[in-house]
Amino acid sequence: MKPEDIAALLNEPACAHNKESKSGCAKPAPGATQGGCCFDGARNALLPIADVAHIVHGPIGCAGSSWDNRGTRSSGPDIFRTGMTTDLTDMDVIMGHGEKRLYQSIKQAVETYKPAAVFVYNTCVPALQGDDIEAVAKRAQQKFGVAVIPVDCAGFYGNKNLGNRVAGDAATRYIIGTREPEAPAYEIPGVTRHDVNLVGEWNVGGEFWNVSPLFDELGLRVLCSFSGDSRFAEVQTMHRAQANMVVCSKAMLAVARKLEQDYQIPWFEGSFYGMRDTSEAFRNFARLLNDPDLTERVEKLIAREEARVEAALAPLRDKLRGKRVLIFTGGYKSWSVVSAMQDLGMIVVATGTEKSTEEDKARIRELMGDDARMISDNDQLALIDVFHDTKAEILIAGDRYIYPTLKSRIPFLDIDHVRRIGYAGYDGLIELARNLDHAAHSPVWAQVRSEPAWATAGARPRPRAVA
Repeated sequence: MKPEDIAALLNEPACAHNKESKSGCAKPAPGATQGGCCFDGARNALLPIADVAHIVHGPIGCAGSSWDNRGTRSSGPDIFRTGMTTDLTDMDVIMGHGEKRLYQSIKQAVETYKPAAVFVYNTCVPALQGDDIEAVAKRAQQKFGVAVIPVDCAGFYGNKNLGNRVAGDAATRYIIGTREPEAPAYEIPGVTRHDVNLVGEWNVGGEFWNVSPLFDELGLRVLCSFSGDSRFAEVQTMHRAQANMVVCSKAMLAVARKLEQDYQIPWFEGSFYGMRDTSEAFRNFARLLNDPDLTERVEKLIAREEARVEAALAPLRDKLRGKRVLIFTGGYKSWSVVSAMQDLGMIVVATGTEKSTEEDKARIRELMGDDARMISDNDQLALIDVFHDTKAEILIAGDRYIYPTLKSRIPFLDIDHVRRIGYAGYDGLIELARNLDHAAHSPVWAQVRSEPAWATAGARPRPRAVA
């Protein structure tokens, strides 16, 4: 990828960075790949396309050290769960065999798995030696009759966020608009059907499945949930949607903007975390589609679902109301989880902003006030100190904080992208409340914080076991 291409991806017109005096996102800097490189971001963004063969072009470590590190789930094909790599060695680099190995890898993937398409992810080593993955992809596509999509995402280009943008750019450049959607499988009598997209929704823990039945009920056909539990053919048809919802703004804002620019598809940013945000998302779809009948059906659905959720949450809310919670996530979860906690009556004392955009931070201030405490430092010991300083009672964070937190005898709830539980939608909020209750009120905390029997006054210490 040329420097000017990277600069263009960093200069996103729809991003808040370009609405002030500062223009563009920060350029890649030494150490910027800590927490995820460009390759990691691009591969993670596209990996949930379930019927595609994903080939990592580079040394085996690039694939072996990070494959399947996102808890995305598929309702059908599982080709995406098979890690594929060209496994470049020192000798391949010395002899210049990179492009040959890539071509043979594509051939093997097509013949063995019969995928709907093949995605090729460029990494640092082949990028440094100048492998032309676009030319190889074009030749392989002509030879094997299967779409081969080059994703030039060498790790040294920048951080994970840039990789997300590279993935979106590859989708809009090579995939979207190359196929027309099929006719709906069924019609709802008296209901006008509308086609929509979800952009930046990864189906982590099956979260998309919590809301998809509601879309069906409203007559909203999701052409593509890009890219959670999606198929290559669905991504091809995204240009025919009538409205788009951007779920993760940091990752895929450019996709929505380009669809609006090229196909006049309006879009909005939203979240399915929490009752208020879920209801607002459906209202925004009705607003963009400008269908009075849909608006009426949306309000009836919201009234029914909110009443059901309130009934289910009543006993849990009594246990959670007033609990002080510290959130350390990042990205759009830095504010969407805040909204969900507030729906449960909990007090958010601080939230993490390690990978959050300016839009994310603005939403945090809307929810928590201008003096909201935001944490950008991911140091584990510092986070534990913040927990105690704010008198928090439970920590919500990613899985890398599980062990230091539990060793500190602090209640913890994992909300990282590798989890197998979905917290989105109305049902997701109920599940979230249940897990918060279990974590905060587990009887283990009273035991691990109490004085052991041998430490009480007058008690003799327990003898140590001899090996």
